[in-house]
Amino acid sequence: MKKAWEELRLAGAFLTILPVADKVPCDPPRLGRSMAFSTAIGLLLGLGLVLLDQVLGAIFPRPVLDALLILSLIGVTGGLHLDGVADLADGLAGGKDREGILRIMKDSRVGAMGVIALVMLLLLKFLALNSVPAGQKTAALICMPAAGRWMQVVLAFACAYARPEGGTGGAFVEHVGRREALFASSTLLLALLLLFGGKGLALFLLLALAAWAAIVYFRRRLGGVTGDVLGAATERTEVFTLLLVLALFARPGV
Repeated sequence: MKKAWEELRLAGAFLTILPVADKVPCDPPRLGRSMAFSTAIGLLLGLGLVLLDQVLGAIFPRPVLDALLILSLIGVTGGLHLDGVADLADGLAGGKDREGILRIMKDSRVGAMGVIALVMLLLLKFLALNSVPAGQKTAALICMPAAGRWMQVVLAFACAYARPEGGTGGAFVEHVGRREALFASSTLLLALLLLFGGKGLALFLLLALAAWAAIVYFRRRLGGVTGDVLGAATERTEVFTLLLVLALFARPGV
């Protein structure tokens, strides 16, 4: 139990800016094992968004509140994954081969495609969240960050680390095994079933299909994943999750 608690705290420390694991021993294998709790950290972030939604709901109109919720999620995670969105967009747009893409992604400067990707992703996330039916808003806020962080675990498990020289993300990717993937996936599936009932299974299967497509793509394009890829996948999965909720629930008569 103590070991699991420490791994949960490590996951929280690396996925947020909160100092929740200052005294927890940290090494690459333990970092990899902590990813089993990535989905759980996402659920906790989602519950925080729900609480904020309830507190501020009587003060701000819905569009302003949804923008504040997105900004709050960015704030508590330190915008870590948004950096991956920009780097990946620049790399894929400017690199002609695997080596070129990885080289551009490592550049700290943000190019035009990176800016466009960030603007469009945040705009689409806001519009999607704002369009979620009131009856599904709470469930959407909870599952959105959970699904995004689950995608990290799946990609890390199914793909090799793309940089031969190593990197920050390598400590996670190289030590994520079947245990972590199964635990994270089971957590997400259970949460979706509790939040959405029978449609939660459909939501999970569609997310799994998206994960499979991402695995195939990054294996062929980059030979694996990097920290930037995992971050970008998190953000894109959050948006995709909101779009799926809209598709499943925002139709007349549903």
